[in-house]
Order: sequence, then structure tokens, then C-alpha cells
Amino acid sequence: MIIIDTHIWIWWVTNSPSLKKEHRSFLEKQKAGEIAINSISCWEVAKLVELGKLELNISVEQWLKEAVDYYNVTVLPLDIPVIVESTRLPGNFHKDPADQLIVATARVLDIPLLTQDSKILKYPFVKLFNKKSGNV
Repeated sequence: MIIIDTHIWIWWVTNSPSLKKEHRSFLEKQKAGEIAINSISCWEVAKLVELGKLELNISVEQWLKEAVDYYNVTVLPLDIPVIVESTRLPGNFHKDPADQLIVATARVLDIPLLTQDSKILKYPFVKLFNKKSGNV
């Protein structure tokens, strides 16, 4: 299983050219249940729509349902270990609570994170997708 950052999920579902070709290829090769998001990503999508930073041609509720169902994405809940870990991340991690929860999820579950976020890519305390091999 791999967890994907919110922007990766949005770019994949919307077929955005912002998603790197190797990342798209990797995602499209995964079997059902192998790609996960933290439930906070659903909230982030809804907030982006609310703030006018993401425009959808369907309701946010319908988009979320289709983006989960069609792409066979597992939505991981916010649970106590993840919540606590997000407040105890080692080193210097930036203050975005959604990013903290996503990174904490990857750490607690010991699964790799696929992101293009430069701040997270520089963070040494999370297992990241290895773009050279297409693996972790």
C-alpha cells in the first residue's frame, strides 16, 4: 500500500499535467486497495472548493465519492495513533496540520508517501516513493 498526498490525488483524478508521468504510470498500475489517502485529503478537497481554489463540474460530495470509488482508493481514518504522531513528528516539520496528518499516517502505518510537495520531500523522517525505480 502507498499513501498519496492530496495534490497527487487531485491531479490524478483530474488528469492534470502537473502530475509527473512516472507518478501517473505508477498509480495506474496499482491494484484495487493499494492506493490510500488520509481522510483529511477529503476535507482539503472540500476546503479548496469552498475557497474557490478548485473548481469542479459536479458537487464536491459526488466528486469525492467518484474519486474514491472509481480509482479504488482506500480512505484511511484519522485515528488516535495518527493524531498523536502528527503532534510528535521528529525534526523540523512545517506547521500545515493536513500535511502533518498525512505524514503521520505514512509513519504510523510504515508505508511510503507519494508527494510532489518540496517541503515533505526534504523531510527525512518519512518513507517516500522512489521515483527512479517506481517503487519505495
